[in-house]
Amino acid sequence: MFYLRLARGYRVPDLGRWLLTALASAVVAAFLLRSLGRALSDPLGDTGALVRLLWCLPPLAAVAWFAAVAARSVPARRPERIAGLTAAGAGSRRIRTLIAGEIALACALGSLLTLLLFLVLRNDIAGPSLAPDLGMGVPLPAAAPVTLLALVPLTAGIAAACAVPVPDALPGSRTPSPSGFGAWRIALPIGLVVIGAALELIALRPGAAADGRPIHLPAGLGTTSTAALGGWAASALGLALLTGPLLAWTGRLLALGRPTPLRLLAGRGLTAQARRLGPPLAVLTLVVALVLTTIRYWIGTPDSADALPAVEACLVLGCAAAAVVSRLAEVRTDRREVTDALLRLGTAPRLLFGAVALRTLAVGTTLLLTGGATAALAAAGLR
Repeated sequence: MFYLRLARGYRVPDLGRWLLTALASAVVAAFLLRSLGRALSDPLGDTGALVRLLWCLPPLAAVAWFAAVAARSVPARRPERIAGLTAAGAGSRRIRTLIAGEIALACALGSLLTLLLFLVLRNDIAGPSLAPDLGMGVPLPAAAPVTLLALVPLTAGIAAACAVPVPDALPGSRTPSPSGFGAWRIALPIGLVVIGAALELIALRPGAAADGRPIHLPAGLGTTSTAALGGWAASALGLALLTGPLLAWTGRLLALGRPTPLRLLAGRGLTAQARRLGPPLAVLTLVVALVLTTIRYWIGTPDSADALPAVEACLVLGCAAAAVVSRLAEVRTDRREVTDALLRLGTAPRLLFGAVALRTLAVGTTLLLTGGATAALAAAGLR
């Protein structure tokens, strides 16, 4: 009943976030139930069941990531709700538990709808093409689907609970957050990029294809070598970790010298928000680079495309994009007081819109650099 009372005060963004969480969890539940149905249909001793279950981990991680970002944005975007809960006697830990429970409830409802559809289709409704995926004709253990589907709300709830901070001050209060990056936050990704690029160059040297055993990649992506795969993984991780510092350096570059008010607002705003915008933008850029590289390989290699990885890629891409939108909404809410103060001081709205456009252009250029490098390294390692 408590969550129903909270839902009465939902706005359109809150309902959209809730429905997106339920929809994403429903799709992940469909993947889990498909792997269960195939395991029931396949003969004993088949190792394909474990592979199909491992294919469910990327979308499950994507849903957990989106749940974490969405839960972290609730105290900043709805301070009146947090203030009301605090006035009612709820402490910071209880508020974090309530936010995590709300996310887990949405995931549980989405998984329940998928389970109902799965049971209905198993009742001699699905055609012969879906029979192996549903495990039709084989008794369904009651504990198996319940155990699998419990992973979705449990994982999302834990991710949401860990993401919401529990500061000493009251939740929803304005506490200054650091905007800089330490030396290790910069040295580590640069080292990973250099080491990864060196490994990939070693893997691409003439005659390197004959060294060692080739690794067969999933989703019909052909083969690669251990050095190329390890080099790309290190470079991709380094470029993702370097996204935040690059955004901060871009903001400082915009405000370099004697900047105009437009460049000053855009540069200072980007530098201040680089720490919060870096992680979701890095994840989105990495996913887009992987998707584009996969599509390019599928186009160049006919009959290699696979439907299941394509659907999972769409889900992961959607969760990453939703996480970025949620973080942007959080940043906009956090900067509302600054924007109102600038307008009261007589700042022209055209100047504020120009600063936003300039920041967007700077962010897009930075992400094009990191994403392009990630996609190029991935394409070079495929053969």
